[in-house]
Order: sequence, then C-alpha cells, then structure tokens
Amino acid sequence: MEKLRIEPVGPFEGRIRPPGSKSLTNRALVCAALAEGESVLRNALFSEDTEVMMDCLRKLGIPVTPDPESRIIGVTGTGGRIPAESADLYTANSGTTMRFLTAMVALGRGRYRLDGNPRMRERPIGDLLVALRNLGVNAYSELGNDCPPVWVCPTGEFGGETEIAGDISSQFLSGLLMAMPCARSRVCLRVKGTLVSVPYVEMTLAVMKAFGVHVDRQDLRMFSSPGNQKYKGREYWIEPDASAASYFFGAAAVTGGTITVEGLGKHSLQGDVAFCHCLEQMGCKVEWGEDSICLRGGKLHGIDVNMNAISDTVPTLAVVALFAEGPTRISGVAHIRYKETDRIAALARELRKLGAEVEEFEDGMRIHPGPLRPAEICTYDDHRMAMSFSLAALKVEGVVIQNPGCTAKTYPEYFEDLARLTGGRIHRFREP
Repeated sequence: MEKLRIEPVGPFEGRIRPPGSKSLTNRALVCAALAEGESVLRNALFSEDTEVMMDCLRKLGIPVTPDPESRIIGVTGTGGRIPAESADLYTANSGTTMRFLTAMVALGRGRYRLDGNPRMRERPIGDLLVALRNLGVNAYSELGNDCPPVWVCPTGEFGGETEIAGDISSQFLSGLLMAMPCARSRVCLRVKGTLVSVPYVEMTLAVMKAFGVHVDRQDLRMFSSPGNQKYKGREYWIEPDASAASYFFGAAAVTGGTITVEGLGKHSLQGDVAFCHCLEQMGCKVEWGEDSICLRGGKLHGIDVNMNAISDTVPTLAVVALFAEGPTRISGVAHIRYKETDRIAALARELRKLGAEVEEFEDGMRIHPGPLRPAEICTYDDHRMAMSFSLAALKVEGVVIQNPGCTAKTYPEYFEDLARLTGGRIHRFREP
C-alpha cells in the first residue's frame, strides 16, 4: 500500500485556482450530450469521476472529445436522443455518473445496464428506480436489493407524475431534472421528505438554464416540464471546484496562514463556498470578491453548525475542529453515511486516532479536541477522507495518510498542489 506523510508547516501565504468543479463538469456533460449541436466545456475537470462519465457517454453513442492539456471537452449533442440501443456502463464509485445516467437513459429505447465498484454496489438507488417506474420506465436492481447493478429498459414512454425521495441524495432529483425536458410528454416531480444538499439542485437548474431549458418549480417541492424541449449546444466555462477549495481554506485556518482562492466569489454557483462562513464563525477572517475569496486564519473556537447544505465539506470542518478551543457539533448530515464510505463513522474513528473525543450521532457528531498525537489515517478509498486529514498532517508530526492515490477520483494533483502552496515536503513510500 502506498502511504504519504507531509512535514508540518507554519503559517503560509499563497494563491491557488483549484481544478474545475466535478459537480459542474458532470452536469454540463449530461446537458451537452442531450443538446442540439456542438458544446465546448472549458476548465473542465479531468479525474476518475469525469473520465467514467465521458466513457459512458461514448458507449451510449454520444461523441465526446477530451483535451486534458487544455482542460477542454468537446461534445456533439444528439438532440435528446440516446443513439445506442444497448450499453453496459461502468461508473466506478461516481455517484453523479450512476444517478445521472440512470435517469438519462430513460430517454432511450432498449436495455442499459449500469454497474460500479464494490462500494457503489452498496449505495442505495431504489428511490430513483421507483420514480422511473412511476414514469413508465422499466428500471430495477439486478440483485433485488435497491443498489447497483441496475437495468433500465425504456420504450419511449417516459412521462407522467411521480414522487422522488429527497433525504438520501439530491442526485436522484438532479438526474431526473436534467432528463425530463427531453421527455416526449409532460413530467411532474414532487419531492418527498426533506431535500438534502439543496445548493446542488440549484446548481443543476442553473446549468440546465445555461444550456437553454427551463423547468417550472414551486419552491423546491415540485418541478414540472411540458417535455419536448431542446437543450442548445454552447461554450460553457466551469468554475473551480468549491469542495476542493475547502481544503486550502482549511489549511490556512489550522496553520494561521492566508489563502486566496481564485475563480470563486460571492456569486459562485456552488453552495460549498459557504464553508467559509463556518470558518468565519470559528475565528477566521474572510474577504469576498467577485472572482476570489481570501481567508486569513485566526484563533479557532468550536461551533454548532447544521451542514446539510454543504455536506461534502463536513470532513474538512471535522479536521479543522481538532485545532479549535472547545467542542464543535456538526448536524443535519445523516445522508453522508451513504457516500464513498459511511463518512460519519469513518471520521469519528480517525479523529479518535489523533486524540479527539468524538460523540457520534445518527446525523452528525460532536468533536472534543484533545492533545494531538501521531496516527496512521485509513482513507476507506474515499478522496475526501484523504484530503481532509492532510490538514492534520500540516500541524501534527507523524500523521501518515494511507492510499493517497484515492484523490484521483476528483483531484489527482491535490497533494502536490498542497505542498507547493504551503511549503510542506511530501514523502511517499510503500509498505508491504
């Protein structure tokens, strides 16, 4: 197994532009694939999650031309059609690819199988399959356990009304929203229960609008489209990834440094920029610009925060909480138990290794900082576990990160960028 250690650093000052947003890249890929004409996606992210999305789209007969050097992806849209009548799609552990394409292939005619890695086969998708069946599409779990592999066997009759659960993943709703304008008849979606990660649904609607379609909405409880709409191909610029930026903001917070993240600002499409509000409550200073956010570290103290809307940044805040005075409580994030790993349980386990006392709840945790000590951090093949615990390595001697290569899911160059920015030295090594 490969492992990594970063030498601790002091306060630093720097600027960085993270790679393009994974969430925006995969949404733009779907909208461009369904569009009429050519699209050019600029500042696109090239990572495992976006590579599997592009590979799946090609298997569906949609031309995709990536240029990693220039971070550009060209897509020749098919006007809402799915050219392939059958396909076996492998999504690895990309939740956006699995959920978005399960809904998208409902627009086709034929048989489509979607599968992923062992962890994806544990991640629930039953609510999306029920919604598709209610909309006239034969969709089912191959193993009968409401998890992938899934089969989607549409006949062109996609339409009608249904409910969609909102409490497991907003990706179910986002996938249906992107597909429904291309349906041949009206589609109406009602959200059942609490909708988690609301900013991601707003992001989906914003990308759809940029590509020329619109859905009617009543708050975030009901959405409808008359069908037979056409996405329009276009040039689309993708913002830097706000979730990735959270690690650099966190690095400045724990070291007392200053970081300016370029390409994000007060009008960003991504809700995760609100992570800076959490750090501000903890004692940092934040300056919001039109195209940049500057954060200065300060004396940190614990906070009580509901992170439902920005749940991808929970691991980052949990590690920052190790360096705060007093406890930090994080709530409203029960749904992160269904991510790449059970993030609540995994975070609690690894934070305790570093010396914290952690109370675990169904929807979050309370972190009581303690004297910090060296530890070897298990990352559970979860990119966010690896990136977030790197912040502890910046301050605590002897913190080792297992399997650092798992960051390839969304940010392959993360550790090199972090070391370059902070002046920390990376040591990669292998042990049997």
